[in-house]
Parts: sequence; C-alpha cells; structure tokens
Amino acid sequence: MKKIILWIFFVIISIGYFAATTNTDETDMSLVLKGENHLKNVRQLTFGGTNAEAYFSFSQDRLVFQSTRGEFECDQIFVMDLDGSNVELISTGKGKTTCAYFLPGDSLILYSSTHAASDKCPPPVDRSRGYVWKLEDEFDIYLARLDGTIVKTLTSSPMYDAEATVSPTGDRIIFTSLRDGDPALYTMNLDGTDLRKLTDRKGYEGGAFYSLDGTKIVYRANYPRDEEELADYERLMEERKLRPMRLEVYVMDADGSNLKQVTDLGAATFAPFFHPDGKRVIFSSNYGDPEGRIFNLYIINTDGTGLKQITYNNSFDGFPVFSNDGKSLVWASGRNAQATREINVFIADWLE
Repeated sequence: MKKIILWIFFVIISIGYFAATTNTDETDMSLVLKGENHLKNVRQLTFGGTNAEAYFSFSQDRLVFQSTRGEFECDQIFVMDLDGSNVELISTGKGKTTCAYFLPGDSLILYSSTHAASDKCPPPVDRSRGYVWKLEDEFDIYLARLDGTIVKTLTSSPMYDAEATVSPTGDRIIFTSLRDGDPALYTMNLDGTDLRKLTDRKGYEGGAFYSLDGTKIVYRANYPRDEEELADYERLMEERKLRPMRLEVYVMDADGSNLKQVTDLGAATFAPFFHPDGKRVIFSSNYGDPEGRIFNLYIINTDGTGLKQITYNNSFDGFPVFSNDGKSLVWASGRNAQATREINVFIADWLE
C-alpha cells in the first residue's frame, strides 16, 4: 500500500513538474523583468541586428519597422507579421532610411530616405565633442508600395524632412522639417498637398504622433533654456546636429494650438505615444540613471501627473506603441540581446 501511495505521489509531482516546465508562461517570464507588471505574454519578433520603430498597420495585423541587418550597413525599411514572420524589404536597399508608417488601406507605406543623394550610407556622425544626432539634409519622404516600388516623392526640400507618421483617422501626415532653418513640425495631406507649419518655437521638435481620434498631437522637444544653451544649439544646428541630452514631452491640439508641456524630467525623454484613451502618454527616458545610459519605458497622464515606470531593463527600452484596442504593446529592447548593440522588436499583452 505504501508503495502505491509513493508511486501516486511521484506521478503527481512529475506531472506538476512537467506542466510547470512546459507552460508557455516560462518563456514569457524569461523576457519579463521584475517590476514589469503591465507586461504579459512577451514575444521577441526579431533576432539580431538593430531593429526599432515598429508601427502597426491600419488593419493591426502587420508591423513596419527599420533595421540594420545582414548586408545593410545602415537602416532599411521592412514589414513583418505580428508573430515576426514574413519579413519583407520595402525600401530600396540604398542610402539610409528612417521612420516608416502605413497609410490607410495598408497598400502604401511612407518612409524617409537619403537614397536620392547617394546609394551609400551617410558618413558616421562626428561625436568628438559629445553625443549628437545628425539631421541629414538628404532625407526626403517617399510613398512606396509593398513591393518596394516608389510611387511618389512627398517632400523635395533641400533640408531635412523625416520623422513622418500618419493620423489614425487617415487624413493627415505629420513630420519634422528643417526647411525654414529650424526643425519644426509640419502637416500635409496624404498626397503631400496642403502643407501647414504647426510650430515656430526656437528649438528641435520631432517624433510626433496623433492621438487615436486625431484631435491631439504628442511630440518630443529640445528648447534652449538660456543663452548658453541657445548658443550651443545654434552652433550645432549649423552643422545639422542636435544634442539630445534633454528632451521633454509636449502635447497640443491637431491644429497646433493649446500647447502644454507634459514632462519636466531634465532627461533624454523621447518616443512619446498616446494610449488609446487619449489621457496618457507612454515614452522612453534615461530618467533616473545618473550616467544617462539606461533607457526604460514610462507612462504619464497628459496633465503631467501620475508618472509610472513600466520597464526595468538595464540596457535599452524604447519606441513604445500601443495597438488601437490598447491590448498590445510593441517596443524595441536590448533585453535578451546576443551581441553588443543588438536591439530587437518585442510585443506583449498590456495589463492595466
């Protein structure tokens, strides 16, 4: 009798152990870090290279993203399914690209590229005087089919035109341009007509996104606070460079009115994106890291209250994007990286 009881006990323990070791949550937990209570069922969609800025299609079943991988020495534009399969190159494979976005109907994609100026990647940025971004004059915005065919050049100014995104209502494009000598936000129709300048404050404004209902805009900005910062900003801008060590998040109405500052963290705060409720903004920041090297995701109310940390990575988490129903979060992360500077795209269920 004792042997039978011991055998039953052994079987129960074995079944429990097998269930625990084969539960899909085990894979999930290996990608979820301590304190990340809003994330569940995390899946890694890309493996190797530098992958970032993944945005949903209008049908919410595909992602468009930029990646430096394989034969490419700088970013090109790709699309993939939500499980990371069916990866396809969209851009020309020439020059450098950035900031791709689907148009309504999901048959066209816009992105910025330098390929018209050169087949080669732009030269590396000189950072001998500190960390800076380069706003390449050669960037223009293009419309392309899913087979890569470019159907239209939306901008053709001799200055930087990039960081374009599309309103979820499907009627306007917003982007950053240096065409007037200072990086400002502009909007236009999907065919490039009806160009309107929304901002005119001295300083860099970029990374703009519309709210789900199309009535609000969120963006990142670097506004010089004193004469010393202004002099440094103007000197760098002559070289088409920006020192992004202090960026804050702002919101405004879709016509550029009712501007409000959301964050005041004194850090490199970027990649803001509206939660579908329109009342909160998720973003990436090195806030809290004395050395400024670690970036994590945070969420905050649009009135500046309720700041909450979402990820607790010791490397990089950035470019967060919600699905329209608010049930999924896509972002780029250095977690689970197998090589130096490897960044991959992840998707997770969002838990309120």
